[in-house]
Amino acid sequence: MITGAHSIIYSSDPEADREFFKKILKFPNIDIGHGWLIFGLPPSEVAIHPADKSGSSEFYLMCDDIKLFMKEMKKHKIKCSPTDEQRWGIITHLTLPGGGQLGVYEPKHARPKNAKLKVQGHKLKVKSK
Repeated sequence: MITGAHSIIYSSDPEADREFFKKILKFPNIDIGHGWLIFGLPPSEVAIHPADKSGSSEFYLMCDDIKLFMKEMKKHKIKCSPTDEQRWGIITHLTLPGGGQLGVYEPKHARPKNAKLKVQGHKLKVKSK
């Protein structure tokens, strides 16, 4: 039934942000034409949070070591906000080359077990910690 998820990051400078995901984060990608890149993501999860009004959503990347991640971003002149310690993880927000903000956090919460996806007739086992 569901074979994956597709996230969208809107950007006023998509070329710069695509280069960031390609060259700095080193996400695998495919060019679907005219330089339009779609990036593969690491194993993912989704949570449903209570809100006064439905309709908004958020996108975060996760890492094993937020301090090490921030050190690596500094090498590439990518600005990160000071960390914010939450009960569920340690979070920072980086500024993408296009000017947008992207949350990255080191989770403290349990992660879902492996998900099995069927992709183009083949089984693909997605591992999580």
